[in-house]
Amino acid sequence: MSSLPPGFPFPPPPPVAPKPRRRPFILPLIVGLVLGWAVFRLVSGGFANPFGRRTSGPPAEPRVVAARGDLASDEKATIELFQRVSPSVVYITTLARRSSFFDVMEVPQGTGSGFLWDAEGHVVTNFHVIANADAARVTLDDQSSYPARLVGTAPDKDLAILRVSAPKEKLKPILVGTSKDLQVGQRVFAIGNPFGLDRTLTTGIVSALGRSIESMTNRKIQNVIQTDAAINPGNSGGPLLDSAGRLIGVNTQIASPSGASAGIGFAVPVDTVNEVVPQLIAHGRVIRPQLGVVLAQAGLTRRLGLAGVLVLSVGPGTGAEKAGLRGTQRDPYGDLILGDVILAVDGATVRSYDDLAAALEKRKPGDVAKLKILRDGQSLEVEVPLSEAR
Repeated sequence: MSSLPPGFPFPPPPPVAPKPRRRPFILPLIVGLVLGWAVFRLVSGGFANPFGRRTSGPPAEPRVVAARGDLASDEKATIELFQRVSPSVVYITTLARRSSFFDVMEVPQGTGSGFLWDAEGHVVTNFHVIANADAARVTLDDQSSYPARLVGTAPDKDLAILRVSAPKEKLKPILVGTSKDLQVGQRVFAIGNPFGLDRTLTTGIVSALGRSIESMTNRKIQNVIQTDAAINPGNSGGPLLDSAGRLIGVNTQIASPSGASAGIGFAVPVDTVNEVVPQLIAHGRVIRPQLGVVLAQAGLTRRLGLAGVLVLSVGPGTGAEKAGLRGTQRDPYGDLILGDVILAVDGATVRSYDDLAAALEKRKPGDVAKLKILRDGQSLEVEVPLSEAR
């Protein structure tokens, strides 16, 4: 009797047996070929020489050295310059004191460059090289090392003086040139210790003159030399030289987004160095003249629409008081009565505090400065005796 339901027109198809799965054969074939190749190379010594068995042949001989000929004249000049000047360049290691339960130790904090200024052991470097250090050591050309004593600093110029007590015969002062007659395009040379690599020479040209950069005190350093000679961290405080091997600047800063040399370096001009260093040696600081006034902040001067610098107050007993300069006051009703506005000093236009400071730097205490001022809408000329800034 059929089990099909009534009305089903056809019988059901017979069941289909599943097809057997084929075993993959490619992977075993590849593994077998690799193993066979490895056994063959091992037996034949091919791992020792992938290009076949070692074969004996004639012994290898060094190549014949070709004659070079003489060095070019500019190469000779550069070599001679480095050999002559590098003994004047020193390696500075700054130290920080670390105290423990049992002892106080001095540990290295940073490195920089410097150069010997005179036969008395005075070393010129950047202020930022020794800033925040507790001590320093100076390593000379012959690798002898001496503790350094801080003599003086000029943070506004990023300059500092150290002194080492080394034998006279080891002290070779650098030759000093001038920066007033430099020309864009002339060759320059930098010697220093970038990244701790001592006595490194780089070359370039004077890229620009009359630049200004900011010191650690945010004061402008004027007449800075721009060069493309490679200057990197560690070069700071080292000399920038002309082709005669004379000092023309102190390498100070670079402009670089990465922190390494990008071909834009700056050096404090030697004419500034030659003015500052003798004062640091003699007094430990720069002796600066002053008018004896307190100036308004630049923002207030701009808001008032003034062209120069506004005098807020006049110090008692100063040259400014003797000359009759007036400070800013308020009347009984609280209205502001503007003081004198300094427009020029000795003919040099003054638009900011940096302009005023730059003009006064050309003077010394005891000199008389000629000021052009604006008072009550009228232009006046006043002579102010300068006193020593404290």
